[in-house]
Amino acid sequence: MSVLNIKDMPRKDWLKLRKTGIGGSDAGAICGVNPYKSALSVYLDKTTEDMDDNDSEAMRQGRDLEEYVALRFTDHTGIKVRKTSLFYRSDIHPFMTANPDRLLTGERSGLECKVCSAYQADKWKDGKIPESYEIQCRHYMAVMDWEYMYIACLIMGKDFVIRKIERDKELEEAVIKIESNFWNENVLKKFMPDPDGSKAYDEVLEKYFHKSGNKNAIPLIGFDKDLKRRDDINVLIDKLETERSEIDQRIKLYLRDNEAASNDRYKVSWIFTETNRLDTGKLKTEEPDIYNRYLKVSEGRRFSIKRVA
Repeated sequence: MSVLNIKDMPRKDWLKLRKTGIGGSDAGAICGVNPYKSALSVYLDKTTEDMDDNDSEAMRQGRDLEEYVALRFTDHTGIKVRKTSLFYRSDIHPFMTANPDRLLTGERSGLECKVCSAYQADKWKDGKIPESYEIQCRHYMAVMDWEYMYIACLIMGKDFVIRKIERDKELEEAVIKIESNFWNENVLKKFMPDPDGSKAYDEVLEKYFHKSGNKNAIPLIGFDKDLKRRDDINVLIDKLETERSEIDQRIKLYLRDNEAASNDRYKVSWIFTETNRLDTGKLKTEEPDIYNRYLKVSEGRRFSIKRVA
């Protein structure tokens, strides 16, 4: 394992360094278990010169509270931890890198510090760990050659949880295989990862192909099977939505003028509400100046499919 001291490294150089391999925070997306990040976004990060240094409020809070989580971990377990200014790279798999939050003093192990909202508490219930975080830890264990590591999470206003993850060589090899294929077949060959149907993949496509530069139509080749399947899916969706509506109607007929009903498994309600909506058509006609003053233009490419035969 090779190491590099990054203590005084400028932020710009750190972002460049991250492009030279797969880090723990990339692993979950590459393995398809990160709901907020896709393999495509990781691919573009590694293969372009863009320095994506966007900082969300959640990311800022996570960094600010990292030390607090580490202190709580020590208070609870008695295990001392320390920061490291070293950037680690696997000798066996040089594309795999690691920058763990904390190292355990006197032990060959580490600690990942997480912060989440109370709405995500179920993901930690009954000893569970969100899949993306578990893959991140297994990535670190592979790079650092650790037999176990800890992950601690502050669930804001609700709980503080600690999990110990034991090394699983079989699962670790599966992760390494996925990462190796991604690095060698996608990143090095500049070949975009296959679509995965995720919202995160859609967001990246919209970001990088936001505007169409060529208004000419090109031949549609090789998609007949996919488009036929898409037609079949639409028919199935329509059928299922109709079936769902029939169920809703039967329950509404059962409720009549009652607002709610419940049993040991379900609770249903049918409550009268009033919603105020702006009549934009009337506003545009009667007060065009006001309408234009507050008009917000949205941009984007509209995707549509029409059957012609």
